[in-house]
Amino acid sequence: MTVIVANDTPDAIRWMLKRWFIEPRPNVFVGTLNPRTHAKVMDYIFRNAPADFGVLVVSSAPNCQGYLIERHGPLGASGRDEIEIAGIPLVLEKPGEPPPTPEQMAEWPF
Repeated sequence: MTVIVANDTPDAIRWMLKRWFIEPRPNVFVGTLNPRTHAKVMDYIFRNAPADFGVLVVSSAPNCQGYLIERHGPLGASGRDEIEIAGIPLVLEKPGEPPPTPEQMAEWPF
């Protein structure tokens, strides 16, 4: 499954995405693609997107979390970044702060 959240999707990209996804809310696209089609769709988006177009893509992947996060362009003032710690993709809510060290993570209660 793939979920795409975009900022002000240009018409050319929106109509191409509607071939493969449903659009339950404006600029949110949900669908299931085979790996080859997924790669072609992402290539089309990243190649044809204007400079101010921001897109966040969360898709199924064969990793320990079961998903992959891809981002292109600005996504507004969300104040979040994606990081990877020990192969696990996570969302960092306060960009600018360094990721936690292994010693700090060892102190976490879980």
